[in-house]
Amino acid sequence: MPRDWRRPLVTSTSRRKSKGVERRLTLAFGVSTGLILLVGAGALTGAFLEKTTQDQIIDRVQPALLDNTHLHAQAAHMQRSMRGYLLTGDKALLADYRRARAGYPAILSDARRHTSGETEQSLNRQDQQLQAYLRVTDQQAQASPRSDQAARLTRKANRRFETFEATNHRLEQQLVSEAKRLQRRADTIVTAGAAALGALLILAVTVALYTARRTTRTVVGPLRSVVVTLGRLTGGQHAERAAEKGPAEIRAVARSVNQLADESDRLRAIEAERYRLSETVRQLGVRIRERLDVEDVLDAACTGMGESLNADYVFTLLIQDGHPDVVPVARAWSAREGLLPGERQRALPPIPADVVREHYREGTTWQVSDLTRYLTETTPMPGAPGEFARTGLPAANRAAATQLGLQSIVVVPMGVGEEPIGAVCLARTSPDHPWQKVEIETAEAMASSVGRALHASKLYEKETRLVEELRALDRTKSEFLSTVSHELRTPLTSITGYLELLTDEDTGPLTEPQQQMIEVVNRNAHRLRALIEDLLTLSRIESGKYTSHKAPVDLRHLISSALDAMRPAAEAASVHLDTDCPTQPLICEADSDQIDRVLMNLLSNAIKFTPAGGQVRVQAAAQDGHAALTVSDTGIGIPEAEQRQLFTRFFRASNATTQAIPGTGLGLTIVHTIITNHGGTTHVHSTEGKGTTITATLPLAAPQ
Repeated sequence: MPRDWRRPLVTSTSRRKSKGVERRLTLAFGVSTGLILLVGAGALTGAFLEKTTQDQIIDRVQPALLDNTHLHAQAAHMQRSMRGYLLTGDKALLADYRRARAGYPAILSDARRHTSGETEQSLNRQDQQLQAYLRVTDQQAQASPRSDQAARLTRKANRRFETFEATNHRLEQQLVSEAKRLQRRADTIVTAGAAALGALLILAVTVALYTARRTTRTVVGPLRSVVVTLGRLTGGQHAERAAEKGPAEIRAVARSVNQLADESDRLRAIEAERYRLSETVRQLGVRIRERLDVEDVLDAACTGMGESLNADYVFTLLIQDGHPDVVPVARAWSAREGLLPGERQRALPPIPADVVREHYREGTTWQVSDLTRYLTETTPMPGAPGEFARTGLPAANRAAATQLGLQSIVVVPMGVGEEPIGAVCLARTSPDHPWQKVEIETAEAMASSVGRALHASKLYEKETRLVEELRALDRTKSEFLSTVSHELRTPLTSITGYLELLTDEDTGPLTEPQQQMIEVVNRNAHRLRALIEDLLTLSRIESGKYTSHKAPVDLRHLISSALDAMRPAAEAASVHLDTDCPTQPLICEADSDQIDRVLMNLLSNAIKFTPAGGQVRVQAAAQDGHAALTVSDTGIGIPEAEQRQLFTRFFRASNATTQAIPGTGLGLTIVHTIITNHGGTTHVHSTEGKGTTITATLPLAAPQ
């Protein structure tokens, strides 16, 4: 069974060496740890002894010495007070003596709490000596000051007080000696402890240095070599490998690092191949997207997939409307011959349509690594789509695969949405060159791009056919409009001619009702003529025959002429006309007839959509090298949602149709076209119910 490369190989010998290294390290670190613990224990012991000695000095010796001194001071105070009384007879000194005598037992009691042993015995002797002294002083308190009795008692008291002082002094010296002895002991403990700790520390440091040197030589050195190798590998030196030396553990780490480096090289090679194939997929997508013809897409797809994936054959099968039961080969490519000619391509057998449809529904790639086992007889193909999984390949397909020598195939379905388009089959003839996973993934990506491109190409073909049909229909419509308009002008000319004869009463006088009827007919004839002119103009615009004959023209004169022509219509509609033109000429390079047509259309629309009592205003001004022509009215306005369609032919605002205002919806289309042909712009500002303002700009002619 092959060994897992991720598990380091450790033999029994290396395991024994590993234990030796482990034992040495454990011993070294154990000794160091023991020395550290010993140093700590010694330090704690010295600190404890030194603290105990200091506690004896502070808690026992010094309080006893202080109490002894206090006791001597109290006795001396009693002596001074009594001697002063006997010399002076001052009663205050006697009272002071008695207070000191009364406080003496309390001082002695406090002193006994801090003493033991010899110190307590000394205090007892001092107590006895003070009691003997106090018996004499009590007699002195009864004697008369400065008397012979007082003098005799004073000598007696002095002898007893001197005895007390001698005992007190001996105790004081003992306590001072004891304090010095304890202090010397504490100093000795500190000095000895420091020396011992220093020695232990030196020993610990020596062992630690030895352990560090030993560890560095046996472990850190080889490990550092592995770290250096890792750094170089990380820095991009992929050929670097670690030296397998040192303890077994380090050798195992070095071996693992080398195995990881080998695996990284393998993965990098796979990733490089994946990147190359993804770049190939991208380039193939670019090439097929540049083609809009289905045949061109098939040619580019077969050639690109075969060359990039090192296939021996590529077959592209497409579902066609004329073949509901089978899917024929639409394009075939060979590594030796390139795209196969038509007769050889047509000789390749199709695939049943249900196989392709089921394959697309499954959405998986079908791969066969050993195709020859299924070519000798009808053998079911596990995992194959449709009837191939039940009955195997048809005889015609087996014969074709045998003739071509196919060994392994990869079949990827193509489609958009729920509808399949076909499939792509990639084949190889060498059994030593099976399909890799990355190649299959690339084939899937390529097939997806080809499927989308084929779908887009088919849609483009359908759209192209539809556009051609619409263009033919539009041409027919334009020809019809042009023909009808021309045909309508001839009878309309006769009608208007006879109307003029009747109006001039060349055929006899007319009655008033007849004149009114002739006016109605004449007015509608003019409307019909304007409609025919609009249709002819629109026909010429759409056919590209609408040209302009430009010459210098003063826009003010055209405005004045148009206002004179439209004034009767404005008066008939009770609409007031107003104008605001500059005194300076506004010279434009324009076709005067077409600009006059613009003015007439704008004015007629403004008058027509303005109710009685309203106002139409025409303005002209020079702005930034352009002549701005503005026609505004106080009419019904245009709904805001419909203003974007205003220049569309045959468009009429909803409020105009609701109020049954006549019109064709061609006037503003013609205005916009004429202004655009003159290099100008047209803008509309309108508020429903308040009026409309249309502004047209024309380039001013360069000054001569």
